[in-house]
Amino acid sequence: MRLLVTPTFERAVKKLHPKQKSELLDEAVRTIANHPEYGEAKVGDLQGIRVYKFHLSNQLCMLAYRILDENSLKLLTFGPHEHFYRDLKRQDK
Repeated sequence: MRLLVTPTFERAVKKLHPKQKSELLDEAVRTIANHPEYGEAKVGDLQGIRVYKFHLSNQLCMLAYRILDENSLKLLTFGPHEHFYRDLKRQDK
């Protein structure tokens, strides 16, 4: 599976502690790379985007991605639930 990342996703990853990235975020990315259908498909303004929920340091986090084709995913952003969809709508425009 080919994974493409946006600059927003890269900036969010840089803010993480290395242990959080290696243990938790990488596991979430592997999960959606192996099973892209696990994420919840969004409708309306965010149609075509899927969101996978996971826990990062006892906090619910969300990872937004888009399935480009059967062999490619584009990782859009991730972060806590607070303002997640608002920020995702701004980025998607």
